[in-house]
Parts: sequence; C-alpha cells; structure tokens
Amino acid sequence: MPPLRLQPVFKQRPWGGQRLAKQWRKLNLTTNGWAESWEVVDLGDDQSRVLGGPFDGRSLHDLVREHSHELLGRHAGCQQFPLLFKFLDTAETMSVQVHPNDTQAATLAPGQQGKSEAWLILVAATNSRLSVGLKPGVDRTALERHLAAGTVEQCLHSIPANIGDVIAVPPGTVHAIGAGIALAEIQQSSDITFRLFDWNRRDAHGCLRPLHIEYALQCIDFSLGPASPLVPRLLSVAGGLSEELIQTQHFIWHRHTLTGTPLRLPEEDRCRILSLLQGNAQIASVSGREPLAAGETLLIPAVCDPIEFVSTSGAVLLETLPG
Repeated sequence: MPPLRLQPVFKQRPWGGQRLAKQWRKLNLTTNGWAESWEVVDLGDDQSRVLGGPFDGRSLHDLVREHSHELLGRHAGCQQFPLLFKFLDTAETMSVQVHPNDTQAATLAPGQQGKSEAWLILVAATNSRLSVGLKPGVDRTALERHLAAGTVEQCLHSIPANIGDVIAVPPGTVHAIGAGIALAEIQQSSDITFRLFDWNRRDAHGCLRPLHIEYALQCIDFSLGPASPLVPRLLSVAGGLSEELIQTQHFIWHRHTLTGTPLRLPEEDRCRILSLLQGNAQIASVSGREPLAAGETLLIPAVCDPIEFVSTSGAVLLETLPG
C-alpha cells in the first residue's frame, strides 16, 4: 500500500478557536469554535477518508476490514483502527473531565473501549496552564465537597504549559486544558468523556452543557496524584535528532528534528502516523516525491515501499506507532 493522505474530521466545541484555520490552514473558515482536527480516526460515523491514489475516497474502517495485514501488520485482525490522532486548539479552558479505562468503559458505555491519551504542546500563550491530576490529599469526599460548592479548581494540580512538553493522561486522571494552547493528542480510539465541571459555560443555544458527575466519580483514580511533563529519551536514528516522547501499551511517540540529511525510518511490522509539526518536507518513495507542509499528516501502512523524508534543517516530524 502507498502512503495514505487522509481528509481530517473537524469538530466544533464551545472552547475552540481559529488556529486550525489560520495557522495550519486546515479550514476555509474564520468563525470561532473550531476546536479539533481529527487527523486519523476510525470511530463509528467519524471516519478518515483517503485523498487521492488507488484508495481515493475509501474510509479508514474499510481499509482496516479489507486490507488488515497490509495496513496494520502485527495488529492485523483489529475490528477498528486502534488509535485516534488529532490536533486541538483551546481559545477557552476546556471542561474538567476524566476518561474511563477499558473495564469501566465496558460497564458505563458498552461497546466502547477506554481512553488513555497523551499531549504534545505545540503552542502556549503567555501564562497558559494545564490541569493534570488532583492535588495531594484530595480524596473523593473533598472533591465532592468542592463540586457542590463550585470550587473544583482548588482541587486541580496546575502546571505551566510549555512548548514541547509531553504529558501522559492515563484513564482516571482528572484534567483540563487551559486557554491559549494548541497541542497534538494521541489516544485510544474512543470518545468517552465524563465532565465534572464546565465553568458554567453555555452552548450556542444558551443551555448549560450536561455534566456526568456520577460516572466521572466512578472513573477517577485517586491514587494517581499530580502529573508532570515527561522527559524524552534520545534515540539513535540517522538523519536528525530523534527522541522517544512516550511509550505505553497503547501507543508510542517519536519526535524527529531533521537536519537536512534524508531521514529513513526503520522498518516496522506495524503502521505509523507521521505528522509534520513545523517546517516543510518532501516524502520520497518509489512513486516519486510528495510535499508535506506543517500541520499535514500521513498514514504509512505496515506493508509499504521504503520511504524517506527530505527537509531543510529544523523541520520537526512526529511519528506515532501503535503499542
């Protein structure tokens, strides 16, 4: 299979902004509220579709069913593509929320899996912050008391948002992304979110968005404690500076800072998602060269001709692998 360019699925949210349209030119729109660009997704009616080539117009789910070995390699046989990769833009602070693990999802949302995720901060306004985890000593009783009083922010562990930081958000972690932040997110293929608090924000119809406090409290892992940015691990790959940002049972992130020397990634018996975060590059294969601009994403099948990236110095490539 050739490298696949996919049509993103865009999502509007009350907290979204304009960066997806203005900075990455993903949308031809100037209205606020465009919060998420789902770059690679196979989740019910939300489907990535191939742009161009022999699979033009086909959904990612079709490829998973009909070309499982070629696309997924060692993960062949999955009922759906195992990961969801997206960009987020927060003009306002997101809701305070939590995601379930697989066991909890099977009970609370039958037919869906849990949601482990990670963030890579791409843009951070001055004084922007992330809430990841609860402060030490906050138990269920204390959290319920603050929820009733509308002071849940006092329970949250808050850290500065810095460009380049990587944050792991396992299931059960209470979290909220602050205003003025753009990030890349990798997660299990799931969209289960239980909101604890939404800052009394109203939707386009003037209604308060629903909360899911009972379900959220069942999912919170009070033993997790506060979270901090992860420390990348240097990798040895010819063609630039390469780092492992995170490795979990569900996904792996590598970041490659290119030096102008062609980068050829090692063969893997699994697919990979490649997203150019900054700069410009060309992807070279037996079929020729294709340009890749900042904010664009490719899905590289497990069975694919050798490829390499050619770029000017300083381009940054994010590589995602299923765990």
